[in-house]
Amino acid sequence: MRPTGRLHLGHLHGVLKNWVQLQHEYECFFFVADYHALTTQYEESENIEQFTYDTVVDWLAAGVNPNTATVFVQSRVPEHTELHLMLSMITPVSWLERVPSYKDQQQKLNDKDLSTYGFLGYPLLQAADILMYRAGWVPVGADQVAHVELTREVARRFNHIYGREPGFESQAEAAIKKMSKKAARLYGNLRKEYLEKGDAEALERARALLGEQQNLSIGDRERLFGYLEGGGRIILPEPQSLLTPTAKLPGLDGEKMSKSYNNFISLREDPGSVSEKIRTMQTDPARVRRKDPGEPANCPVFALHEVYSDDKIQQWATEGCRSAGIGCVDCKKPLTDAINKEQAVYRQRAEQFEEDPDLVHAILQEGSDKARAVARETMEDVKEAVGISHR
Repeated sequence: MRPTGRLHLGHLHGVLKNWVQLQHEYECFFFVADYHALTTQYEESENIEQFTYDTVVDWLAAGVNPNTATVFVQSRVPEHTELHLMLSMITPVSWLERVPSYKDQQQKLNDKDLSTYGFLGYPLLQAADILMYRAGWVPVGADQVAHVELTREVARRFNHIYGREPGFESQAEAAIKKMSKKAARLYGNLRKEYLEKGDAEALERARALLGEQQNLSIGDRERLFGYLEGGGRIILPEPQSLLTPTAKLPGLDGEKMSKSYNNFISLREDPGSVSEKIRTMQTDPARVRRKDPGEPANCPVFALHEVYSDDKIQQWATEGCRSAGIGCVDCKKPLTDAINKEQAVYRQRAEQFEEDPDLVHAILQEGSDKARAVARETMEDVKEAVGISHR
């Protein structure tokens, strides 16, 4: 996530609640992308450090656990920029120019000079961020799938160029012999089914089989993954998109909640401020007077009820709105209470971190050290494959 300062409810329901769940199901890496902030804010970089701190405090308040997931800052792991440079040597410019968000962002941010290499190359830096940790899954919304697909193409191209190590096939055959006879025979049959008939199910079964082999080194396992598809050694595995459910949270004006629109409620907003913002929030324009019936589907307040209120409250609000049995002020009261109740938990969690900033810095240092240990291993393999390990 880019460091933009304090987060809002859109971040909470669109991203953070997914992260909190995923950290218990996968090995997760969550980082503040401060280099990415420079791609569009290179002239306004003075707040990045403070925004990084604010962002992480909100993560921790929302339930991201540094004892379960690796939490770090991108710029503290210089291998990210190193891999980005290596990948830039093999990535065609046309691949970057066709990324959907490239022209879209230039149009939306037309007040900024984005005719820079950094802006053109930011999807490749994203690819390096992902490939550095040999990620199997990347949690994204539908609008980010194109970035993951570019990452897959870059990994495929890198493996094609540099995965052809001398004697690859003989080394792969030798690796097969290290498996049990039953597993080796099954691997051979599944590989044949895929290469001769294009059987995608056979490919998946063979990959699962390799994942179960405990007596294979990482290098041998990667060779056999590559051998499955008739290619070379897999140095950078191709990641998959993990489409996560994202709640489209409306802002105070009915548009998407965003700092740019100044229509947001912060993740740890003061209760009085929450009450005031909800009180003045737009409702169904058809309800000009108290006695006018309305339609919940046309009301941003009801869209928040669908996130925060139980079925009983939603039914009460729906019937009361359509019959004009309740006014908009009445409808907003239980919503305000529900938001403030949730916010109270986050404010309480955040207190220890705001009172002790050194604790946050220690979490980031420990996480960055852990991330860098993984990143170094990846870069060693990358350099060896390219031929610049200089050992």
